[in-house]
Amino acid sequence: MILALAYSWKVIKLSKKDYYEVLGISRDADENEIKKAYRKLAREYHPDVNPGDKNSEEKFKEINEAYEVLSDPQKRSVYDQFGHAGVNGQGDFNYGGFGDFGDFSTFGGFGDIFDMFFGNRESHKTSGPRRGADLRYDLEITLEEAAFGTEKDIEITRMEDCESCHGTGAYKGTELETCPICHGTGQEQYTRSTAFGRFVSVRTCSKCNGAGKIIKEPCKTCYGKGKIQKVKKIHVKIPAGVDTGSKIRVTGEGQPGEMGGPYGDLFIFIYVKPHEVFERQGNDIICEIPISFVQAALGDEIYVPTLEGKAKLKIPAGTQPGTYFRMKGFGITRLKGYGRGDLHIKVNVTIPQKLTPKQKALLKQFAEISGEEIKEQHKNIFDKMKDAFGG
Repeated sequence: MILALAYSWKVIKLSKKDYYEVLGISRDADENEIKKAYRKLAREYHPDVNPGDKNSEEKFKEINEAYEVLSDPQKRSVYDQFGHAGVNGQGDFNYGGFGDFGDFSTFGGFGDIFDMFFGNRESHKTSGPRRGADLRYDLEITLEEAAFGTEKDIEITRMEDCESCHGTGAYKGTELETCPICHGTGQEQYTRSTAFGRFVSVRTCSKCNGAGKIIKEPCKTCYGKGKIQKVKKIHVKIPAGVDTGSKIRVTGEGQPGEMGGPYGDLFIFIYVKPHEVFERQGNDIICEIPISFVQAALGDEIYVPTLEGKAKLKIPAGTQPGTYFRMKGFGITRLKGYGRGDLHIKVNVTIPQKLTPKQKALLKQFAEISGEEIKEQHKNIFDKMKDAFGG
């Protein structure tokens, strides 16, 4: 019966949309395919592109969640093996596969069956110091900032120890008292009689919530919570070479811990805004430049845009439409390595739509010299009708 219940729980949990389906990729997609699909969808559903659109906002969160798991080889491996049961909604691991058996309590008492055999899940909680939760901040930067690195001042909202009670939750001048129920252990035991015999279970103390201490007179500032919400400004250094989906960890800037535990960490997720001129491909960037057919035929020296300003580019005579020129070292700084990628310039030869009589004559003369026969423009349908009826 226990196995049957576990199977039912797994089916319910797996009703969440498949991460591969979210990104529109196959299950054997490589790292580059995953990143390319993510960047395309992130641009399409980014809140700045769809202001006020709640559906796009939810889709954007779903895309980020899928990318966070599939872009990490270890998390992806767990997800491929266990699906959503292997990771939670934040992309974190859940090595239990089926999660916490205590979740069965939501199905009308099934949790009691597991408590009977394994004890209540709260018995695993510790009454000692606990590390604080991690925080997430989404940061948007330009392509130039991603290429060369930058520094930003950001503001985060988090809980911090109350200055009035120094995090104790007790009114100034008063002290915490030992819990009369658990006697400072943070846990209480209770006995159950079942058809299988008597079982002793341990759970978190209902009086002090595992703290082992109780507050007789709460702090007037935090009302006994020991923490208050504050806005904190943090100076962050963004390394050169980051891309959309990159994560920067700032140690100790997450939520405060409990019972003297350390602070969690702050994770900054990078989103690089699309550029008007350049398209990024890894550490390389691509730019399309129009040139005239005269420049393509005779050659020329032109100025092209780069991430650092304008630079000269020599166009050799006889350049064909769609030709690429590589400018070495003008791309993105390599995040984990040395040097920079390249700038690839694609030339598009433009054909004039309107010509003066003199220009037409010169082109016809050029065609004759080249041995080409230029026929007159075909008559339109009205001219053909006139000829047919002798008009």
